[in-house]
Amino acid sequence: MEWIKIWHIIFMVTWFAGLFYLPRLFVYHAMSDDKISQERFKVMERKLFYGIMTPGGILTIVFGTWLWLGYGFTGGWIHAKVSLVALLVAYHIYCGKLVNDFKHDRNRHSHVYYRWFNEMPVLALIAIVILVELKPF
Repeated sequence: MEWIKIWHIIFMVTWFAGLFYLPRLFVYHAMSDDKISQERFKVMERKLFYGIMTPGGILTIVFGTWLWLGYGFTGGWIHAKVSLVALLVAYHIYCGKLVNDFKHDRNRHSHVYYRWFNEMPVLALIAIVILVELKPF
């Protein structure tokens, strides 16, 4: 079961790397005004979302579910954690919509919006780590 935990953590780090970096790319993309930069950001966003983030997110959930079933976690903390992970999945899906909007030159948000948007996974990560380590309820 320790190997399952190790893989869960590795893929969680991979997923969060993408969740932190993709919105930062959106900031720079929203600020760019030349075609060459915009096309470069489209490639970077697509590769990050489909090549790193999505596999990382899926495998995080697979190994996390395996841990949950293997250890039989109980208590309110696990339900709170799963709820936060569900919110992260929604955030991830919304990031995919934004990748598609940028791809088709339909971005409607400013770089300031994306700067704030970029902070949401940080809050989720802090809460999840606290829940997992302290199991407060």
